[in-house]
Amino acid sequence: MTATTDGSTGAPRPRAAAASATTGITPGADAVLEAARQAAGRGVEHLLARQDAQGWWKGDLETNVTMDAEDLLLRQFLGIQDEKTLHAAALFIRGEQRDDGTWATFYGGPGELSTTVEAYVALRLAGDRPEDAHMARAAAWIRAKGGIAASRVFTRIWLALFGWWKWDDLPELPPELIFLPTWVPLNIYDFGCWARQTIVPLTVVSAKRPVRPAPFALDELHTDARHPNPAKPLAPVASWDGVFQRLDKALHVYHKVAPRKLRRAAMRSAARWIVERQENDGCWGGIQPPAVYSVIALHLLGYDLQHPVMRAGLESLDRFAVWRADGARMIEACQSPVWDTCLAAIALADAGVPGDHPALVRAADWMLEEEITRPGDWAVRRPQLQPGGWAFEFHNDNYPDIDDTAEVILALRRVKHPQQEKVEAAIARGVRWNLGMQSKNGAWGAFDADNTSAFPNRLPFCDFGEVIDPPSADVTAHVVEMLAYEGKAHDPRTRRGIEWLLAEQEANGAWFGRWGVNYVYGTGSVVPALVAAGIPAAHPAIRRAVGWLESVQNDDGGWGEDLRSYGETEWRGRGPSTASQTAWALLALLAAGERDEKATERGIAWLAENQREDGSWDEPYFTGTGFPWDFSINYHLYRQVFPLTALGRYVHGEPFSPNAAKGS
Repeated sequence: MTATTDGSTGAPRPRAAAASATTGITPGADAVLEAARQAAGRGVEHLLARQDAQGWWKGDLETNVTMDAEDLLLRQFLGIQDEKTLHAAALFIRGEQRDDGTWATFYGGPGELSTTVEAYVALRLAGDRPEDAHMARAAAWIRAKGGIAASRVFTRIWLALFGWWKWDDLPELPPELIFLPTWVPLNIYDFGCWARQTIVPLTVVSAKRPVRPAPFALDELHTDARHPNPAKPLAPVASWDGVFQRLDKALHVYHKVAPRKLRRAAMRSAARWIVERQENDGCWGGIQPPAVYSVIALHLLGYDLQHPVMRAGLESLDRFAVWRADGARMIEACQSPVWDTCLAAIALADAGVPGDHPALVRAADWMLEEEITRPGDWAVRRPQLQPGGWAFEFHNDNYPDIDDTAEVILALRRVKHPQQEKVEAAIARGVRWNLGMQSKNGAWGAFDADNTSAFPNRLPFCDFGEVIDPPSADVTAHVVEMLAYEGKAHDPRTRRGIEWLLAEQEANGAWFGRWGVNYVYGTGSVVPALVAAGIPAAHPAIRRAVGWLESVQNDDGGWGEDLRSYGETEWRGRGPSTASQTAWALLALLAAGERDEKATERGIAWLAENQREDGSWDEPYFTGTGFPWDFSINYHLYRQVFPLTALGRYVHGEPFSPNAAKGS
């Protein structure tokens, strides 16, 4: 018996078996193939119509309302709040509130405390009153969950900026951290790049401890307004938590006695580090959190709002705004044009679009222009490695990533470009850089090599999600797949990656998904890579993966997995069917030689039956991962590119395979 969910809260629930979502009968193989051909054709037309004239694709990147709330708090802090933005953001935030008064971090998920606190404060800024029914429900829920005191550190930092929380009651992170050499634990390069870019400016904010006048009180969000931060016992001194809690107490003492010259020097160094990493578009790392904290830190250090660095930073944040037809304004945490473009190019090519089609050539031209050929922070660990790779965003030269680089190369290989020598040179640089970023254990992380220190995650300050960048199965799989198609399947470095992947397989046959939800994504990434690298479909690891995917297929023929699978084993491979997750499962099954099996036919039939008339798919569920469980993403283009890739491979065969029947 398979299981699915109702899309809200609670554990997976069983449902009676049915072979097809609409008829209860699995269509014949010929009917499935014809349906797949037609669906792929519609999908191609839809995706081609969405390409920008410059050659790129970009879908909205939806996360949660903390992005919108923090944008309003930043504007309040800087004194640049405007009524149009305030009310448009509030309209979006109100629209995301659940019936119980809370806000979740993903569609259908449970209410989340910190998100609800930040959303509530943002609506107070917009004029919503505590006695309003929706606000009263939210406040009551917050108090029942422990109030502001139980929220995450980042939430309480935002509140401290307005005196709603005491700086003394926050974990300490001194700016002198910038001076620690790379061989000392807890130096800034021990943190993942996203955390590093956030922590450096926050050390300045923590040292300065600014407080702006609060426009209202927040007594209703405390369990006891007279004692908003009840004392908590320390963990045992012999435990890691106990050690780091006592280290934090020592840092609070140091804050009071820190030598002024040293502190000023540290903040100047932090400011230089921040300014040097501002991108050409004014942002930092192409993501919203480092940008907002960098703007605050530099402002506290004397940069006025008309300074070119500040102007560019604020303008970059405005570009993260998505204005909706109803007048609501949603803030993207990031933008994903390189990732979306390479995945779109792969999907179109695998669906039978000729490699010399103008859309694919334009996409290749744009991707070639986006190549990063200067060193970034990755060079701290790999100083002798020559640059060459791609980032995720429009502008992020400091942080190219291994995953994008692998997928861009796979996309470029599908294009028949009029300047092939230019393509070959870029691919060669990307392959060399990816190989050079291999970690000691034979696998690959996303942005850095060997970013595996256990200490950063133990800091009381770091309770906002994953703060290191260890190797993952999905990224390693994409690199292995790319290396195989570059003729390096037998390279010792590729073989080490394969060995690592085989060792990482779970007992049930699945692989963990770090950057996508979750075991369906991990398995859908690894199986095609292993097969491409020469692991036979009959290998026990491949058979276990196939068996697991078949065991979690939903009764309607699709696949789905809820984000709660990151913390609760009963959710692994369980959830309402989605277009992207169904496609990931199918990519694995097709690579494993299961094209003519019933599980594959039912999955293909599900994709065809659930396609909209315009060639697109609906998908409200979040299938992307920023931090497992803590930060989830709905990539709006996933629902288009992955189903099209799966349909294309079903119709035309596996890419680069001697058995592929392109155009058949």
